Amino acid sequence: MDALECIKTRRSVRRYTDEVISKETMDEIIDTAKMAPTWKNTQTLRYVVVSDRAVIDKIKDESILSHEGNGKTLASCNTLVVLAQINGRCGYERDGSFTTSKGAGWEMFDAGIAAQTFCLAAHEKGYGTCIMGIFDDKKVAEAVSLPEGQTVAALISIGRPKFIPDPVPRKETGELVKYM
Repeated sequence: MDALECIKTRRSVRRYTDEVISKETMDEIIDTAKMAPTWKNTQTLRYVVVSDRAVIDKIKDESILSHEGNGKTLASCNTLVVLAQINGRCGYERDGSFTTSKGAGWEMFDAGIAAQTFCLAAHEKGYGTCIMGIFDDKKVAEAVSLPEGQTVAALISIGRPKFIPDPVPRKETGELVKYM
């Protein structure tokens, strides 16, 4: 699949088959995702791959802040990726000061690029994904024993889609762009 087709056909998938993703396939997806650009090449993103049903259920039951949609998605997936970031590097100078007025905001910017790159790599291999952002960071970090100095940036469910959702309407390009 070429890049444009991959971008245009990728959907947020929330229902999955029972198929288990092999470690080799997950490594291939992450090997592609690691190519996402990062602030000054800091490469601060980390991937915690969770296939233990008890851990996924713990996150579903204790960490999703009553977001029923995320609960249903987590109940359906056999694999969850906890996208984590190393704190205090992205957006900072070596002396600890911020480089720009965006402050630590660059950390989430890099996490977003990495999440989308991961999702596109998975889609190219026939897997569906859904990026979730409504969760209790500390409870998820505890559930996956995240090392000190790292923060959970996103949850990404992944699996073979039960079905491919229809595309949602998008705004017209003219509404999104201004030429000067």
